Amino acid sequence: MSSTRSPLPSAPEDVVINTGPLVALGKIGAFDVVGRLPLRFVTPRQVADEIEAGSRAGYPVVVPPWVTVQTLTGSIVPLTQHLLDAGEAAVIQLATERGILDVCIDEWRGRRAADSVGLRVTGSLGLLGRAKQVGLIPKVLPWVEKLAASGAYYHRDLLRRFLSAMGE
Repeated sequence: MSSTRSPLPSAPEDVVINTGPLVALGKIGAFDVVGRLPLRFVTPRQVADEIEAGSRAGYPVVVPPWVTVQTLTGSIVPLTQHLLDAGEAAVIQLATERGILDVCIDEWRGRRAADSVGLRVTGSLGLLGRAKQVGLIPKVLPWVEKLAASGAYYHRDLLRRFLSAMGE
């Protein structure tokens, strides 16, 4: 796994979560599991708007009740707006505004941008791995298979390393 993926803390800390992981986890029915992690999830209004627009268009994912929607205090940095989608840019901005060190982003551009400003990055797989580590699920492989069946793509080397790290 890349150095940007760090284990999530065991004590409740804030994690700013992006649209991609919420959609992926929602599609596979993992909200109940992830919502019981010892973390406080927050998301910027821009992510909630993306998910609500998708829901109105017929996509089955909504912002789960364990995610708190927060408004940015400032404008999104213009350079970030040109390099990332609105949700990723807002996730990074919210984390930096609030002094939150952990973000959950699946898309590689957003992950790289977050890492470049010193944020600790995890993704859908990392949250599922954490769920196994804290005993919420016995295995991650069935969840990884559900992700693949739902259309999520992860490089096979990443999956191999992830499953090996999880003892599977």
